[in-house]
Amino acid sequence: MLEKLRRKQPEASTEQQTGPGSPGYTEVHARRDELAAVVAELTWDLGGLTYEMAIRDHFRIDVLVRRASELQTVDAELGEVERLLAAEYEGISGGCRSCGAPHSRGAVFCWQCGQQILTEAPSAAVTGVTGPTADPGTTLEIPPQQMPPQGPPAPRSNGGSS
Repeated sequence: MLEKLRRKQPEASTEQQTGPGSPGYTEVHARRDELAAVVAELTWDLGGLTYEMAIRDHFRIDVLVRRASELQTVDAELGEVERLLAAEYEGISGGCRSCGAPHSRGAVFCWQCGQQILTEAPSAAVTGVTGPTADPGTTLEIPPQQMPPQGPPAPRSNGGSS
């Protein structure tokens, strides 16, 4: 009977397998699994440490903050690796120019070193560039009658006699 059940179970295709040893399992997947295990262990340890301090009615905030900081650092790296994996399916990702840490699409700052990844591009009103064919050295000329007033507004007269 057991053999009949085993024969009836459909074979899992290699495309659906994402565990170690499968073709879709990359170094990034291995890093995610490793980081997830570390985050789970650090979370467990932090909870146990807090519990032990609570039952002794003696909290060492500096110890808790240090452990929470370690957890936060590893959790941030795990989050970035997970975003990188999600972006991998779309084929969009990159690395920080400063430290080489991976980043996902849309990241503005590097999660590891804080370096700015995306650079700000000035708008067309500032640069005067209005289209892809315009010369970047061309400035936008605004007729004086269309210029906004400079400085404080002029006092209004109420039209009545004083």
